[in-house]
Amino acid sequence: MSTNPPALDRFDPILADEAGEAREFEAFAQGQDPLDLAAAAWVARRRNGLDARGEAGLQAWLHADPRHAAAFADMDDTFAQLRRLPDDEVSSLKTGLSAPDQAMPAGAVRNPALAAPAAPRRRPVDAGWRRWLSGLAPLSPRAAVAALVCLAVGGGWLGWECWRQLPTFEQTYATERGQQVAVSLPDGGAASQPGSTLQLDTATRIDARLYRDRREVRLVNGQAMFAVRSDAARPFHVRAGGLSITVVGTRFSVRHAASGLAAGQTVIAVEEGRVRVARAGRGESDGGPAGPAADAPIELTAGQSVTAGDDGRIGPVTRVSPAAIALWRDGRISFDRTPLAQAVAEFERYGATGLTIRDPAVAAMPVGGSYDVRQFRRFAETLPRLLPVRLVRRGDVTEIVAR
Repeated sequence: MSTNPPALDRFDPILADEAGEAREFEAFAQGQDPLDLAAAAWVARRRNGLDARGEAGLQAWLHADPRHAAAFADMDDTFAQLRRLPDDEVSSLKTGLSAPDQAMPAGAVRNPALAAPAAPRRRPVDAGWRRWLSGLAPLSPRAAVAALVCLAVGGGWLGWECWRQLPTFEQTYATERGQQVAVSLPDGGAASQPGSTLQLDTATRIDARLYRDRREVRLVNGQAMFAVRSDAARPFHVRAGGLSITVVGTRFSVRHAASGLAAGQTVIAVEEGRVRVARAGRGESDGGPAGPAADAPIELTAGQSVTAGDDGRIGPVTRVSPAAIALWRDGRISFDRTPLAQAVAEFERYGATGLTIRDPAVAAMPVGGSYDVRQFRRFAETLPRLLPVRLVRRGDVTEIVAR
């Protein structure tokens, strides 16, 4: 019996289809403690060597929940136990991969590659790695999790990356014209912990996806208010137009609407906390600028706002009262020297107004004030007192014309 710790690369299961491997691992993972899986992944990554960014991610995960440090310590000890396995036990476990078909669990399918292995590679396979893991189970309750994650992270199993990139939750939320809804994402970490909440304004659509290491929301159209649950280990990303917004925990609004105010542009306003705004694909991974100063990421704090074009180029930072952010939550619209055509289009997002403007000069007239989103008729009736215009009824529509 050798007294030297066995190298981890002696666990050499055979290559299988990566998508199939990911599904197999998903089936295995469903029966495991998610905390054990996360802890095992961090232990394996640290043992293989973490760069400064990886170490920062580990520390963020450890401090995100008091249970994380204890799970990490327990899993680190389990990894040490695996490394101390005697050579003959390792050989016995490996031999189990080529056991006769009748020894396989009922319903399992043998991978043809097992019959004549050629150039084995460090990747688990369907029934084979399940038997191999079951052989490790008596070592400790966490041994199977540790061994498979050790293979996946340390052995170059691409199926692991495939599995890690599978979303744990995905859902599309949409509101009809004139409708507003609030949704809660299941990213609280436990049933007793509230998740992030999203308030969707009229005619808004978002696609939400939660992953094991991040949370992503794509604002397809409309506007929404985000109250993000703090989780340093799983940053929250919002994609809107040409922008990428990254947060850990804060409250902010994002607008990217095809019509109405700032049509075609993306507007971010922070009510509480801090958000990082970057042109999509530019420096959003490493935290540094990847091009001209106009493309450099910026950080916004409470009471700050930016507007970007559809190409993602970010304009100057402006001040905004936190009380004035997302007034639509209270059923209000605010205009500040807004072209009349845009103001009417904004009302149209909430319901049919029956108003039309054909004269470009009238369309460009500036209006201001705060209005109830449902009282567009009162808005229209006040226009002749505010602007040199009059209302002309033409069948089913009312045209705003110059006086």
